[in-house]
Amino acid sequence: MSSNHPAADVGAPFPNPLIPGFNPDPSVVKVDGVYYLVTSTFEYLPGLPVYRSTDFVTWEQIGNVATRPEQIAVDEVPTGLGVWAPTIRHRDGLFHVIVTVPAGRGCVVLTATDPAGPWSDGTVLEGLNGIDPDLTWDDTGNAYVTYSGLLLEGEDMGKHLGIQQVRVDLASGRLLEEPRSLWSGSGFMFPEAPHLYHRGDFWYLLIAEGGTERGHGVSIARGPSPEGPFEAYDANPFLTARSTIRPIQNTGHGDLVEGPDGGTLLVVLGVRPGGGTRAFSPLGRETFVTTVQWENDWPVAEPVVLDVRAPITDEARTPDHRWICVRRTPASVATFGESGVSIVADGSTLDDPRPSFIGRRQLTIAVESSTIADVSAGVGGLAVRYDEAHHYEIEARTSGSAVAVVARACVPGLRQEWTGTLPAGPVTLHLDAVRPAGTGFGPEMMTSDHVELWAEAGGEQVRLARVDGRYLSAETAASFTGRVIGLYATEGTVTFDGYRATGSDR
Repeated sequence: MSSNHPAADVGAPFPNPLIPGFNPDPSVVKVDGVYYLVTSTFEYLPGLPVYRSTDFVTWEQIGNVATRPEQIAVDEVPTGLGVWAPTIRHRDGLFHVIVTVPAGRGCVVLTATDPAGPWSDGTVLEGLNGIDPDLTWDDTGNAYVTYSGLLLEGEDMGKHLGIQQVRVDLASGRLLEEPRSLWSGSGFMFPEAPHLYHRGDFWYLLIAEGGTERGHGVSIARGPSPEGPFEAYDANPFLTARSTIRPIQNTGHGDLVEGPDGGTLLVVLGVRPGGGTRAFSPLGRETFVTTVQWENDWPVAEPVVLDVRAPITDEARTPDHRWICVRRTPASVATFGESGVSIVADGSTLDDPRPSFIGRRQLTIAVESSTIADVSAGVGGLAVRYDEAHHYEIEARTSGSAVAVVARACVPGLRQEWTGTLPAGPVTLHLDAVRPAGTGFGPEMMTSDHVELWAEAGGEQVRLARVDGRYLSAETAASFTGRVIGLYATEGTVTFDGYRATGSDR
């Protein structure tokens, strides 16, 4: 697609999803009338995309925070770990992103004068044992890190201590005191994603509760200082979609910001489940927004309303900020030139933690994606990936005077293949996600979508597979990320003319 996400329909205050596709755990900051938003990326590089907007409607990805592997060290992290839940803030001309990288560098603070980058190598906060860190400063300049006390190491690994806080020296990475307990929420599981704000007479502590699945919600407490003590809001969670028929579920992990009109906005993550019982969310957790009013100095949030964008087109054959790769950089896997994108295989496959694969986030539930592949010197194709255990692909190789094509579906413990043959020469590979057809309550209507794998060359076409899409969804793969569609090679060198995708959720 173009560098700008298309705007919403005329009359809609904001598009929803605000940032489509795999973009969970949003955090946003407003600086001189411009908004900057970052999201989690887990095992992918580059990490931490930076989105920019002047009106909170049209967003452009201007860069990534972690463009160098050493900034976050995700090359060996297990799937599901990596870059978790960043917070972006600004002070004294400097942008700060604080993030936890479980099994990587730990809690690290990265800085930049320009949010488009480059960003610093980062300072590790040694000894901070938890996730979802927030960064704020009090009126005298003391820096506070407030975080979710899920212990990631030591004898008590896995124990949850509620919301914790510690003063830090950002220059050295030293903790200046023993962490203190602030609040454990309003009684729901997994109090996490804290953010602190000073508004009027109060300091507000915003958190997520209920887990990042269907019970997710946003709760809040307030107190006289950043250290509390904090009084819980009696209407908590003041935003949740649990047990509702709303098309956007799992709403939580929020961050507050002043909107263009001076009101308050709340960005949150959420999913768009499909199927007869709305059980499967193929794109994973996306970024959404809603409005907040203040009554008696407490927030009252409007439900998150679905307002999908116009059709989205993504065409790429050159390097840009939106290519991502698994545990390594796109530049280490692919070469971009006049002929397109060349990938040299290194013996890995899509079953491996570090495949020779570069991809783009799937931005709409219904999508048609394609590429033209030259497999005269190698084997490769077009794939949709959730993780190394969940992926579907359409692959080609030269076989004598023809091209052999295989469609493959891989989920844990199961693998199925379908084969066909086309005339020799470049082959166009297609991977399409389509919504269920028809009506009723039968098996066809219970899934989120189907993935169709097919190919064409020399005027001939082979349609190989139509695979149930529910197995590549947030609920089934349970991988925190989302669908990524891209190009890969398993043998030799494969050259692709680029990547094309067009889709719509209307």
